[in-house]
Amino acid sequence: MKRLTWFMLPLVLFLGLAVFLFQGLYSNPKERESTAVSNAFPAFSLPDLMDESVIYDNSVFDGQITLINVWGVWCTTCAIELPYLESLKNQGYRVVGLYYDQDLDPDFGTKTIDRVRTEVVSTLSKFGDPYAFNIFDVYRNTSLDLGVTGAPETFLVDQEGVIRVHHLGDLNERVWRNKFAPVLAEIEPQTKASTTELGVKQ
Repeated sequence: MKRLTWFMLPLVLFLGLAVFLFQGLYSNPKERESTAVSNAFPAFSLPDLMDESVIYDNSVFDGQITLINVWGVWCTTCAIELPYLESLKNQGYRVVGLYYDQDLDPDFGTKTIDRVRTEVVSTLSKFGDPYAFNIFDVYRNTSLDLGVTGAPETFLVDQEGVIRVHHLGDLNERVWRNKFAPVLAEIEPQTKASTTELGVKQ
């Protein structure tokens, strides 16, 4: 019996490893579970990308459903995504950029903030500007707190400042319909009800 156990052990280990690798081969890394969902958006105090005298914090979410889009001019997919984001803006959705630029890193970067701003204006002029404003994630701390691994990534934040959806990759019609629309159908009536109640109280 002992000999049989020792004989079977390598086979069991091999089969376990094979199953693990097979699952990894066919899994979609963009669909991994996000630890950010259902949590409050991390506390932040960051400047506007175009005007550092303007400071944003978590109050930007008060009473408003917001799409936070992590992007940069260095990201090719981000540029491809811009026209669809602009179409969402035209439908009345609030899109806010969370911008970071690796080339602004004081240890490794080669750009100045003025050059980045010029590139941002050029990119948005060419591909579309969906953003109500752009929060400048100076040291990428907020992106790290959110668990961002790259760009683009988009977060749906409800009117209480709670993250309801986290999507890795570009936002497109299919992703919007399957991932964002069902959640919006749930939280948009809550926003309207709160607004109506506030109006009655006033």
